[in-house]
Amino acid sequence: MAKERRKQGRGRAAEAVSEAVDGGLAELVPDRERPRARTLLIDGAPQSHVDLDDPMYLDFAYLRRLGHIADLVAPQGRPIQAVHLGGGAFTLARYIAATRPRSTQQVFELDAPLVRFVRRELPLESGWRIRVRDGDARAGLAKVPEGWADLIIADVFSGARTPAHLTSTEFVGEVRRALRPGGWYAANLTDGPPLAHLRSQIATVRTVFPELCVTADPAVLRGRRFGNAVLLAADGEP
Repeated sequence: MAKERRKQGRGRAAEAVSEAVDGGLAELVPDRERPRARTLLIDGAPQSHVDLDDPMYLDFAYLRRLGHIADLVAPQGRPIQAVHLGGGAFTLARYIAATRPRSTQQVFELDAPLVRFVRRELPLESGWRIRVRDGDARAGLAKVPEGWADLIIADVFSGARTPAHLTSTEFVGEVRRALRPGGWYAANLTDGPPLAHLRSQIATVRTVFPELCVTADPAVLRGRRFGNAVLLAADGEP
């Protein structure tokens, strides 16, 4: 298991920490503007950003979109039950815990070494009701009781794409089973011109959920560049 540290920053000591995980080389790189914030990279690609002093701060645009969904899924401040398929640095789980105290959350992350690395370097607060489980997202979702979740967030990637077993009609049906009536499903997807993957996922989700919408940077939606899009689905009008 490799680990390296280096100094970074303007006139102050800041350490970047890296460790080999199942998905490649994971790095936590300091944010020069926020003393206790770190960006998680896997093989050099940014994955998530966490500020231990301010878990409500969301640096990445796609995370802000998902955070806005979490803000609207229930009345402000009300605890919710959320499932996160894909863990990363647990950014959204931290956000929900901070904005909706007493929320109960389950996180499923396949990369067990990554979970250990993040929990050691960016520990979760002890009072948060966040249960992190190692294992496949779909297998974990199958164990969630029927109608349990107010919100299910899928943010799982193998390289630049969502694994195929998390894109099928059967998977989306399993998502709906685990959601309470009126619950929401949000998926972070990546695509570029001609948006074939995004269009395919919209068509698949539409076979299970009657209401859905997509939000992304306009250049992504117009098929001008590769980027993130957030797909939101519900059994009633979101």
